[in-house]
Amino acid sequence: MSLQIDPWVREALRCPVTGAPLVDGTGPSGEPELHSTDTDRPLAYPVRDGIPVLLEDDARPL
Repeated sequence: MSLQIDPWVREALRCPVTGAPLVDGTGPSGEPELHSTDTDRPLAYPVRDGIPVLLEDDARPL
C-alpha cells in the first residue's frame, strides 16, 4: 500500500533516530508503515489515520 504523501514531503521525511530516508512498508498485520533505510538500525514507524508517527518510542525494529 502506497501512502498518499506529496513528493516534496516524501523527500523531506527522515528517520528521527538515524536521519535515513523512509520508504513505504507494511507491518506484520498488513497496516501501512514507513521503514527506515538505515542498514545498521532499521526501524519501522506506524501510520495512523494516514499520518506518519515519527516517534522513537512508537518505532519497532525491523
